[in-house]
Amino acid sequence: MIKAISEGQKTGNKMSSSKVKYDVIVVGGGHAGCEAAAAAANMGSSVLLISMNMTNLAQMSCNPSIGGIAKGQIVREIDAMGGYTGIVADNTMLQFRMLNLSKGPAMWSPRAQNDRVLFSVEWRNVLEKIKNLDFWQDMVFRIIVKGQKAIGVETQLGLEFFGRTIVLSNGTFLNGIIHIGTKQFSGGRIGERPSRNLTENLNELGIESNRMKTGTPVRADGRSLDFEKMVEQKGDEKPEKFSFTKTKKLEKQRSCFLTYTNPEVHDILKEGFERSPLFTGRIKGRGPRYCPSIEDKIERFVTKDKHQLFIEPEGWDTIEYYVNGFSSSLPEDIQFRALRKVPGFKNAKFFRPGYAIEYDYFPPSQLNFNLETKTIENLFFAGQINGTTGYEEAAAQGLMAGINAHLKVNKKPGFVLKRSEAYIGVLIDDLITKGTDEPYRMFTSRAEYRTLLRQDNADFRLTEKSCDLGLASNERLEKVRKKYDSIYRIQKELKKKSISPEDINPFLKERGLSVVRQKNRIGAIVQRPQVKLLDLYNKVPRIRELIDATGEVDCEEILEAELLIKYSSYIDKEKEVADKLGRFEDYSIPVKIDYHAITSLSSEAREKLSKIRPDTIGQASRISGVSPSDISVLIVFLGK
Repeated sequence: MIKAISEGQKTGNKMSSSKVKYDVIVVGGGHAGCEAAAAAANMGSSVLLISMNMTNLAQMSCNPSIGGIAKGQIVREIDAMGGYTGIVADNTMLQFRMLNLSKGPAMWSPRAQNDRVLFSVEWRNVLEKIKNLDFWQDMVFRIIVKGQKAIGVETQLGLEFFGRTIVLSNGTFLNGIIHIGTKQFSGGRIGERPSRNLTENLNELGIESNRMKTGTPVRADGRSLDFEKMVEQKGDEKPEKFSFTKTKKLEKQRSCFLTYTNPEVHDILKEGFERSPLFTGRIKGRGPRYCPSIEDKIERFVTKDKHQLFIEPEGWDTIEYYVNGFSSSLPEDIQFRALRKVPGFKNAKFFRPGYAIEYDYFPPSQLNFNLETKTIENLFFAGQINGTTGYEEAAAQGLMAGINAHLKVNKKPGFVLKRSEAYIGVLIDDLITKGTDEPYRMFTSRAEYRTLLRQDNADFRLTEKSCDLGLASNERLEKVRKKYDSIYRIQKELKKKSISPEDINPFLKERGLSVVRQKNRIGAIVQRPQVKLLDLYNKVPRIRELIDATGEVDCEEILEAELLIKYSSYIDKEKEVADKLGRFEDYSIPVKIDYHAITSLSSEAREKLSKIRPDTIGQASRISGVSPSDISVLIVFLGK
């Protein structure tokens, strides 16, 4: 059962501050809020999670999937850091695919289809098992501040909850407005009320807000669709998982389906353009550049006569399907009429139309790198409130905000991941040093060290950090160390030892590959693009003997060793670059430095540096408008 606030803790209409004081109060029960509450509570803080709807914790408001390009890497990182998104995703999975396998391993990205309802239920089960975590269903409309420090929140019911730190993760609910054609109405999601007054309260406290827009597609009745007219997309034959823990393996999967729009569909959609809130100016907020609505695609890509639609199941036991690629805020009659001209949709019935939602966000350059606001001490922001889009980006911020709220309570230094350590580090660094005026989405191209930040090695990169924080157990860290000791032994043995032509050539001939005429290093054989180490292990006795001699190994360790052998030169080069840049990356800048007094800096640099106040030279170098010459001036100034 959920732990509720007891009646004995109330005093009249207000919550008694003397009897109820939490270490961390988390406002919002989405992906960011759930990870924040779990992290802080697991680290030992007393936590209160306040959500407007306790039945929709971590709801998948848009597509029923987790992971994808770069997003899958983030989920693996969250898991390695002791978060729960990967575990919940594994336990509610419908299908798994590893994307981009035709490219290098830096691009491989895990993605899963999930049961939308079970995902939320599983998250609630996880949270209810965590000690120190209480729940309250209500709307927060005011932050209680004393001397520029956040000390609590006031709710719509007139209750006051006091906490040493506050984490806001309100998603798309702040003054949310839903648009469908010429219709508009208030809502944080369709069928759910928005959050009122909190933005205005934060504005009064000196925190600037702006507007963003996102959208979601039509939901269709699977019984009315003709899947024979679509292309079936099955999951991987050997599905993997997100979590490095012992979550269950996926034994059966549900297929997705691929279909396309056509010129007739586009012509019908164009009929609704004059009633489109996107084109008539009723929507003021900027939408996501990389996930545009169908009407935006038609307008921007006029030479394309078709666009892909992915038809995704919403769960194991439901007939509802998500029409990925058909996000729209056009009138519902236009949406439905156009979709019925798509192959497989001739007799389609629908659950609801697509819609756009406009909401308040707070430009993230107003945050410190631990996600605490610069204006109000002890107040942290995480998730879409910071201008991001996507469950994974939100969950990552929530995890980091929860960690840092706990550290703040305990008067410990903030925890910040570098760009060379994690995609999470890239995400937060981008948000704070560059800001965003459109929904920020993570891509592999945003990470300059993506060969180091692969999805397969997130446990190696981050488990020790998590253990130091008190999230991952010592037992888990020891397992990671044993795993990588085994991997490096295999790698070292195969790079050192040679194999004779008589031992390896039968394998090479069988696969139509060029044979060798003299002894070759096994590592050189493994580096061939067409050669898989697991095949060598199964087919070549000499190689099996060498690997077995390194100790007990499993398939995962063999695959990881292969990857390190094949790409060692790229990995080493990237490490070298990261180490060189790292010398200035961590060169700290005094907090109270007066940039306006450094007259050799450009006027734009003085303005941007004064506003963002980076902690290090590395962070300063990535601020838009701060040139390399400005960085040189700053280094010389600090050296003096």
